[in-house]
Amino acid sequence: MMGVKQAIKKIDAFPRAEDHLLQKTQSGALVSIMGLLIMATLFLHELRYYLSTYTVHQMSVDLKRGETLPIHINMTFPSLPCDVLSVDAIDMSGKHEVDLDTNIWKLRLDRYGHIIGTEYLSDLVEKEHSHDQGHDKDHHDDSDHKIHLQGFDLETEKMVKKVKEAMTNGEGCRVYGVLDVQRVAGNFHISVHGLNIFVAQMIFEGNIHVNVSHMIHDLSFGPKYPGIHNPLDGTVRILHQASGTFKYYIKIVPTEYRYISKEVLPTNQFSVTEYFSPMHEFARAWPAVYFLYDLSPITVTIKEERRSFLHFITRLCAVLGGTFALTGMLDRWMYRILEAVMKPKT
Repeated sequence: MMGVKQAIKKIDAFPRAEDHLLQKTQSGALVSIMGLLIMATLFLHELRYYLSTYTVHQMSVDLKRGETLPIHINMTFPSLPCDVLSVDAIDMSGKHEVDLDTNIWKLRLDRYGHIIGTEYLSDLVEKEHSHDQGHDKDHHDDSDHKIHLQGFDLETEKMVKKVKEAMTNGEGCRVYGVLDVQRVAGNFHISVHGLNIFVAQMIFEGNIHVNVSHMIHDLSFGPKYPGIHNPLDGTVRILHQASGTFKYYIKIVPTEYRYISKEVLPTNQFSVTEYFSPMHEFARAWPAVYFLYDLSPITVTIKEERRSFLHFITRLCAVLGGTFALTGMLDRWMYRILEAVMKPKT
């Protein structure tokens, strides 16, 4: 029995010296404190790394059918009053909606960008709910904003006069809201196309005077998830004594974001290229801002995942063990250096 115990003791990798053979020094205490601080810092870093999540991207064929595509718009047109702006949409299914007003708001802005009135649009008919703070508080019927007549009557003249006065005062318009369109390729554009061409000619005296300068505060095709980047957010395009049509060619990538809690968020990412076409004096088209979109047949799935506990323990042992070994070596080196320095003096 005693032989077995002795044999076990021989394989002890951590032999202990007698207490009276151990010597405690100030340099050893300093190294120990430094080692403890380093190990505590590295432990907190590893714990934070373990608790954080990372994402894994997977691709597959998009099998969704028959769904709608939400388009979130938030844009400012500093040089065009709200009365002349319309949102139009057309898709490959042949559906064409002029002055598309699904959940869209127009905010009247003064020359300094302050809101002076609001207007809510619904059911493809403009319905004005004015809360104007300026001097012009006249309420107009729907016909004042939807002029599709070949002749000009008294209401048309009032509308033209109102728009010209707004342009003289430097009014702009902020358009924001959500469009629900068919999940097929198509385009939507913001322009003066909702006006009768003769009325537009009376207001602007030519298409080269239509300034479609704009700022895109937000343009997205679904809810946002952590880390998403919408490339058009913050885009500013200002024209000075010029006119033309802006076209943004957008490629939409269907995306699913799966949280660590197993919650699934369906949304879309997109890439974009841009093209500007200057307007000439005798051109038949009118300036506009077009967004032409197409859908990718590939869907991207982004999963949140967390590192395994065994991975955390392995990294923790490596970090703390390495720090302990390094401080032990440093303590021995410092002891020998101090011993060599102090020995001649004794």
